[in-house]
Amino acid sequence: MKRSAAAAIKHVIAADGDPEKELMQEARFLDSCAGIPFVVGYHSVIRDPATKNLSLVMEYVGPGIAHFLRSHDSAPPHLDESTLRAVMWQLLTATAGMHARGVIHRDIKPENILVTEDHGSVKICDFGLAMSASDPPPHEPAGTLWYKAPEMLLDLPVYDARVDAWSLGCVMAAMIKGSALFQGCYEDGQLCAIFDVLGVPDDDAWPGFSSTAFATVVLPELDVQKQSWLRELFPETMLSDQGFELLNGLLTCNPENRLTSAAALKLPWFAGVDATELPIKKKQVPSSMLPKNTKKPPLSKQRTRKPPILQCA
Repeated sequence: MKRSAAAAIKHVIAADGDPEKELMQEARFLDSCAGIPFVVGYHSVIRDPATKNLSLVMEYVGPGIAHFLRSHDSAPPHLDESTLRAVMWQLLTATAGMHARGVIHRDIKPENILVTEDHGSVKICDFGLAMSASDPPPHEPAGTLWYKAPEMLLDLPVYDARVDAWSLGCVMAAMIKGSALFQGCYEDGQLCAIFDVLGVPDDDAWPGFSSTAFATVVLPELDVQKQSWLRELFPETMLSDQGFELLNGLLTCNPENRLTSAAALKLPWFAGVDATELPIKKKQVPSSMLPKNTKKPPLSKQRTRKPPILQCA
């Protein structure tokens, strides 16, 4: 197949389940998102005539935004606020468009956010774990542990597009800090990491939380924060009050009170913003894709082999 522009090709890899079915499902979700700004473009699905294997052909964008997070050249904040605001505006515009079409990504993380080669925009990619908002419950947990929403970690049977909003909050925090904010080893450990920063929700903050298995069995044995100290981790020297309003709204444990992507775009921080181009300088992007000893988050999907249970620290 000949194209006037470079393309990215994702090949079927033998694995548990039905990889061809999963690739076709990803293609359908990408096609459903056609035309949404800041989402990687879908071209086609092709079959190799020799091997008979399927491949997904997509728009070629560029390297991942994880470049920014893996920079060791400066202390936090790793992105200036104008760049951070532009990136978040683009990501929220993308997810608001997805959600309006009934697509929930479920695996938003730095590795799935690409930066165009001219550094003018970011684009969300990899819809391999996406689901339809109309899928009936129970909804299976899916995604990458450090970016998974609390309702997924608690294995609640119903969740919605606000799981993507939580992931975007985690991405925003990582772009400021230079590393993931919550770094648990397992579902319970990840919840511990979250509550140690945001505080343990009571039934006023999150009705029904106190009756979950985590709250009744695991939590009583732990010494975790009762109050949030998120603002102390992201002081005004790192993030303005209006910027923090977005971060705090995305990182709200109760999904009913969490910002949606569409609502987030209406916050004062974005007033007058039309960030069709990022104010990113090329020198901010380090040349090394993966520095030595870089810690990567574990992928978490129901059928994925789970690591040994570790005690919460």
